[in-house]
Amino acid sequence: MDYPKLYRRTLEVWGEQAQYDQAVEECAELIAVLMHYRREKVDEQQVIDELADVTLMIGQLSWMFDQQRVDEAVQKKLAKLEKLMATSNDSEGR
Repeated sequence: MDYPKLYRRTLEVWGEQAQYDQAVEECAELIAVLMHYRREKVDEQQVIDELADVTLMIGQLSWMFDQQRVDEAVQKKLAKLEKLMATSNDSEGR
């Protein structure tokens, strides 16, 4: 699958603002389905389907905002998480 080509086409067809709105909508649907899943009102497949929608939108947004910059930000966040986990482990060991 040529994702960049698909992402480019979605922008040509619907435009940037619509894709931002779509990303928000997909995230909201994931939030809702996770809340329902916690209360056992939906099954795992519904969560997986919403995760797939959000994953696709994250891919498109990452492409729109420059994948390399997003990857760099993710690496910074991962380093911060590692540091937090090390601090958490140190405090639990006391």
